[in-house]
Amino acid sequence: QVQLVESGGGLVQPGGSLRLSCAASGFTFSNYVMRWYRQVPGKERELVSGISSGGAVLRYADSVKGRFTISRDNAKNTVYLQMNSLKPEDTAVYYCKAVGRQEYWGQGTQVTVSS
Repeated sequence: QVQLVESGGGLVQPGGSLRLSCAASGFTFSNYVMRWYRQVPGKERELVSGISSGGAVLRYADSVKGRFTISRDNAKNTVYLQMNSLKPEDTAVYYCKAVGRQEYWGQGTQVTVSS
């Protein structure tokens, strides 16, 4: 069955870094656009970044430009989000999403930026 499994979240101090991973299975990963979203309680899910099936970066939210980097490894069926210079306002649950013939969501991973 289709699975998207995020990992790499946790607690980090302001200014620190984390790398999120999203491992895909059950579909042809290399045919899908991949996106990272984040959500805080009481707010809508926000698109953070997207990457094409071939690895071209599609966009970054203005709030993360220059700090976050999206990448993918189609041989490993995995998409990454490198997050540097983290701020308390980056605290959220981060989700990956596969977009193509169908759409699939992961279960999310919590990122908390706090001193």
